[in-house]
Amino acid sequence: MNRDQWVEKFSELTGVQPPAADEVETILELAGIAAHASERTAAPVACWMAAQSGRSLPDLLSVAREVE
Repeated sequence: MNRDQWVEKFSELTGVQPPAADEVETILELAGIAAHASERTAAPVACWMAAQSGRSLPDLLSVAREVE
């Protein structure tokens, strides 16, 4: 199963719409910033926090760059 297939199945099971392709790239960039600026485990935690924030992905990416 590849990433997109897994996300699609997770979407079906959770009832949450998966992100669009451009959103996926931004999410991965956010995760990359967190992972490379600290311990790798910061990436999933940062993504969870981002989802809870209700802020836009571009805004969150800007905030993540400030942490570096």
